[in-house]
Amino acid sequence: MSAINNDWLSAVGNEFHKPYYKELYQFIITEYNNYKIYPNAEDIFNAFHFTPLSEVKVVVIGQDPYHNENQAHGLCFSVKPEVDIPPSLVNIYKELQDDLGCYIPNHGYLEKWARQGVLLLNTVLTVRAHQAYSHQGKGWEKFTDAVIRAVNEQDRPIVFILWGKPAQRKKSMLSNSKHLILEAPHPSPLSSFRGFFGSKPFSKTNEFLRMNHIEPIDWQIENR
Repeated sequence: MSAINNDWLSAVGNEFHKPYYKELYQFIITEYNNYKIYPNAEDIFNAFHFTPLSEVKVVVIGQDPYHNENQAHGLCFSVKPEVDIPPSLVNIYKELQDDLGCYIPNHGYLEKWARQGVLLLNTVLTVRAHQAYSHQGKGWEKFTDAVIRAVNEQDRPIVFILWGKPAQRKKSMLSNSKHLILEAPHPSPLSSFRGFFGSKPFSKTNEFLRMNHIEPIDWQIENR
């Protein structure tokens, strides 16, 4: 596992020394030694590598990584450029097009968002191949809760985008009145027509950032 070595370390580094994390670490090592696990070990903490805490403007909370071959690379909802765009991201792109007029790109690699301050955070950071939710309840949730608390404590306006019930359960942790919380159903095909479409999270996010004199996000992912 690649280490976190930027400003996240001072915010959540104590978690690495807690008993739950030591158990989680041993579990993860065993899993990688015995099964096909996604993402690749060096990509587990990419959300933190790509988006330092001091640069976070927006937090998007996902659940666990994609579990099919070569999809996951450490950013929620994102896939590697050569991989087919998953259904949830197809719907995110549709809403983005309706909301801001962005064209729908030919890939699902969201690094551009992350590099602009969009923390694409799964609540569980690893998964066994073809077994969704297989690493739930092993300790990752405690770690990512500490991450969410660290962002909540930042003394500047930040947007939290909570899609679906698992993400919305984190709302109780968001106590800072400076932040904006946007909630909608999950973008998956099962729930996207229950209020995800038409929720306009991208324009609402940028409007809030502009109101607070923060550079808005360029949401357009360009074709490759």
